[in-house]
Amino acid sequence: MRICSLVGVRHGGSERRSAALPERIPELRIMGLDVGDKTIGVAVSDELGVAANPVVVIQRTASLKRDIAEVRRLAEERDVGQIVVGMPLMLDGTVGIQAEKVQAFVEALRRRVRIPVVVWDERLTTVEAERLLMEMDQSRAKRKKIIDKLAAAVMLQSYLDRQSAKVSSEVEGAE
Repeated sequence: MRICSLVGVRHGGSERRSAALPERIPELRIMGLDVGDKTIGVAVSDELGVAANPVVVIQRTASLKRDIAEVRRLAEERDVGQIVVGMPLMLDGTVGIQAEKVQAFVEALRRRVRIPVVVWDERLTTVEAERLLMEMDQSRAKRKKIIDKLAAAVMLQSYLDRQSAKVSSEVEGAE
């Protein structure tokens, strides 16, 4: 939440400066994407950028343009100010075939949206999402339907946590 500092307030024809009451300015959310060959898992942060929430699984089409149009629609609908795309690096950190496909998607997405698009290491997020669903005793059929959006949420939460830690360390360093 942002707070306005000083505003002019009119009282009986005279203007005086006073501290403003907290004014809520809408924050832009961050969208996380888990891009696969068949689906795109989508998660979106809360307005404060603290918690990632699974949203939807987009079924990929034969048209990259249509897939990106759906991402754009969701981003606009949910007041998204940044998109984080999970980069499926190999366990040793190298770029494999799937990461190359995701990189091509990211480049196309950057050409079609006017908000920042960043990539984030998503190694093992699907494994973590699967573990969480098993702990919740979800059936295999249910897991299959929601795994991609949960993987997007796990990846986005990792990004949000890192950003929060970065801000905290910058604040501590300034003191």
